[in-house]
Amino acid sequence: MTSQPSSSPPSGLQAGLKNRHLSMIAIGGVIGAGLFVGSSSGIRTAGPGILLSYALVGTLVVLVMRMLGEMSAANPTSGSFSAHADRALGRWAGFSIGWLYWFFWVVVLAVEATAGATILEGWVPAVPQWAWALIVMMVLTATNLVSVGSYGEFEFWFAGIKVVAISAFVIIGALAVFGVLPGVDSDKAGLGNLTDHGGFLPNGPGAILTGVLLVVFSFMGSEIATLAAGESEDPQRAVTKSTNSIIWRVGVFYLGSIFVVVTLLPWNDPSIKEKGSYVAALDSLGIAHAGQIMNFIVLTSVLSCLNSGLYTASRMAFSLGQRGDAPKAFARTTSRGVPLAAIVASVVFGFVAVFFNYRFPDSVFLFLVNSSGAVALFVWLVICFSQLRMRKIIERESPEKLVVRMWLYPYLTWATAALIVFVLGYMLTDTEHDGRETVLLSLLVAAVVLVIAVVRQKRGHGSVVVGDGRGTRAVDDGDDVEDVIKVG
Repeated sequence: MTSQPSSSPPSGLQAGLKNRHLSMIAIGGVIGAGLFVGSSSGIRTAGPGILLSYALVGTLVVLVMRMLGEMSAANPTSGSFSAHADRALGRWAGFSIGWLYWFFWVVVLAVEATAGATILEGWVPAVPQWAWALIVMMVLTATNLVSVGSYGEFEFWFAGIKVVAISAFVIIGALAVFGVLPGVDSDKAGLGNLTDHGGFLPNGPGAILTGVLLVVFSFMGSEIATLAAGESEDPQRAVTKSTNSIIWRVGVFYLGSIFVVVTLLPWNDPSIKEKGSYVAALDSLGIAHAGQIMNFIVLTSVLSCLNSGLYTASRMAFSLGQRGDAPKAFARTTSRGVPLAAIVASVVFGFVAVFFNYRFPDSVFLFLVNSSGAVALFVWLVICFSQLRMRKIIERESPEKLVVRMWLYPYLTWATAALIVFVLGYMLTDTEHDGRETVLLSLLVAAVVLVIAVVRQKRGHGSVVVGDGRGTRAVDDGDDVEDVIKVG
């Protein structure tokens, strides 16, 4: 095994992300545009009980991130959970989950580009929506092509605006709820909103699970910090820090902000449906131009998601290329450590998806969105099973690298996997919010990718790259990964 300095990964990527970049990427990664845009439907469905839905999914994310943190701190790599699955479960697992994750993010690129274009067209109607989508995609593509440092810098400021905005929202809203915000007289605000309008669970306990289905996908992105850690100055420290901070991040930004919304306004207030939950909450405080303020924050979140989505998709494609599961060109980098082909390929598919959104919104694009919808749950499930085997491998090979440990292993890991399977099963009963269609189409796409993976493995395509981000080696498909892996 060839050793290289930790500051310069041998893969061709460069350690261009500073610790402040990683910290903000980790914090901002859990604040997606879905939190601002999608929360209103969850509130209308579950009432104040949506807090339990967010708490349930938040707990799930914390547990999954703990498992991923354990594996990534011991072995930082740009492939993150896909590379871990490759080593722990087999080539088929790393190939399948890697490509499904890439597919998820290129579809997200189209969704977010369209969302951003809608806001920008409202501000500058002279430029058509499709042109705004094109402009947004091109600007962020250029950012990612320059260097990983430029991605990190953009994301630092995008995420910073999100964090400041939502923190201010929580503080101002909480002061209003408890009646100590000067200059604001909100006659609707108060803790009584949690129980006064049909009770805490106005639509029954079952609405909690329906709420889970509506909010679970807004948490996707918390794993980005583990992918980016491979290009940071101190990968192990970055992963450990982001893993340890996930609890307060979910608590403050998700539970904190939703608590403020459902206490500022009754859950069934018509304005929540008409304006969106956050705009309605700001309006109830009499804050001028609340809609435009929230549009700016949502646009920032969209740009952040686009920026990170392009980065994440390209790094997953790079890792797949490095392991022989994608074209070799994906694993080549420029002199600045940028995987040019991987970025361009991801952008091209993103542009194609944007075209489908404008040309065939109710057929082709709807299929793309629904068929990628359950990928988050698939990823989390694979992380659970990977951690069950990787813990044994790490303990045998390099126990000193277990600087982050999953709690109550293996019992809590199994319990988390069971909960994810339960959520997927419950989605199959949901016909009102397209849950069944999402799971079935996602399973269809997953089955196709899985068949390709198995066929490739039987034909002996590619090689497995193993290592810890500072030294790698390739092994043949026929070798038992567990026997040859060197964690460290």
